[in-house]
Amino acid sequence: MKTNIKGVGVALITPFKDSGEVDFEALGRLLDRVISGGADYLVVLGTTAETPTLSAEERIAVTKFVIEKNNGKLPIVLGIGGNCTADVVRSIQTTDLEGVDAILSVTPYYNKPSQEGIYQHYKTIAKASPRPIVMYNVPGRTGVNMAAATTLRLAHECKNIIAVKEASGNIAQAAYILRDRPEGFYVISGDDNLTLPMMAMGGDGVISVAVNAYPEKFCRMVHALQQGDVKIAAPLHLEMMEATDALFAEGNPVGVKAALTYYGVIRNNLRLPLVASSAALDARLKNLIERYDLK
Repeated sequence: MKTNIKGVGVALITPFKDSGEVDFEALGRLLDRVISGGADYLVVLGTTAETPTLSAEERIAVTKFVIEKNNGKLPIVLGIGGNCTADVVRSIQTTDLEGVDAILSVTPYYNKPSQEGIYQHYKTIAKASPRPIVMYNVPGRTGVNMAAATTLRLAHECKNIIAVKEASGNIAQAAYILRDRPEGFYVISGDDNLTLPMMAMGGDGVISVAVNAYPEKFCRMVHALQQGDVKIAAPLHLEMMEATDALFAEGNPVGVKAALTYYGVIRNNLRLPLVASSAALDARLKNLIERYDLK
């Protein structure tokens, strides 16, 4: 399996038709866009995909479509997470993982486990999983932060845990993980606008929302950072940062769907409780995209 998940991972959105059904034609256009734009791997059924609003049948169909469309070109990471450890284990063991290279699993949300609870959760699913696990720390959504010490304990003790998507927004926390991680353990930014500082410290890339919208420029930045070329990467970061902030101004994936609508890739449809972007955000994104020639 392709478990070299360095560089740019795309947190894929799920396009919807005006009728509310999944728009597979638009999803195909998006995949062509990000693959040709330079993405290094695909992340399916993450937060950005509005996964909680998809039925079990739709999740299977979306995963199958991406695997078939990708046709082995890029590694695929599949989101399977939850706040009941037994249910996560059951989902992993009953999901057809043919064509899937790794599993992205978010820290348990809402029930706010202790650090020991988070450790035991990931240790249990790592032991049960036939695919490597990428942990996902996003306290702004889950209500609990996975401390650097917990991440490192799991990284050192569980061989089937190969990475963390670190989206705490805490650069100091990321620095401790980077300093003390075992060899071969990937530290991946979960915040688009923190990709440059994290990679400057030795981070391995990003699982990105923004790359759905402007893959060419974003991938150029990350690939320059992989070569240690901050002189190329820094100006690209500065050109994109305001538009990237705007993508999250009304929630995710509200902004990125608005941007993709501007590009003509999708229709601007979301499922409740999310609603489409405001006219003000649409205008702001259009202005920034055109001002900085983002594509």
